Amino acid sequence: MKCTGSCECGAVTYVIEAEMPDVTICHCGQCLRTSGHAWASVSVPVDTVEIAGTENLKWFTSSDIARRGFCTECGSSLFFERIGKNRIAIGAGTLTQPTELKTGKHIFIADKGDYYDISCDAPQYDFYE
Repeated sequence: MKCTGSCECGAVTYVIEAEMPDVTICHCGQCLRTSGHAWASVSVPVDTVEIAGTENLKWFTSSDIARRGFCTECGSSLFFERIGKNRIAIGAGTLTQPTELKTGKHIFIADKGDYYDISCDAPQYDFYE
C-alpha cells in the first residue's frame, strides 16, 4: 500500500510503501505536551518511509528511548521513533485523506488528560501493548 502525507505547510512530505496498521492513540504525558492532545499514529518499518524536505525536519530527543520529528517551518508534529527499533510512528492526522484506517487501540490511558473521555470501542491499555 502506498500512502502520502505532509506537515501543514508542505515543507516536509513523505511517502510510505507498507501495509498500514490500525491507528494507535497514545495518551501519555509527553504526547499530550508535544502534540497538544493525544497522539494518533501508525507505526511502520523505517525503510518503508521516504521523507522529502529533511532540511525542514528537526528531531528532538524526548527521552532515553525515543525522538520526535517536527517541521521547523510550521511546527507540525510528524514522527515518533523509538531508538534502535527500526520503526517510525507517523502522525495519523498528517496522512493524506482519505486513509480508510481505523483506531486499533489506546495506550497509556492512565495518563490521559482530565478534560476528555475516550469514546470509541477500541481496546484501552495502561501501557504500550
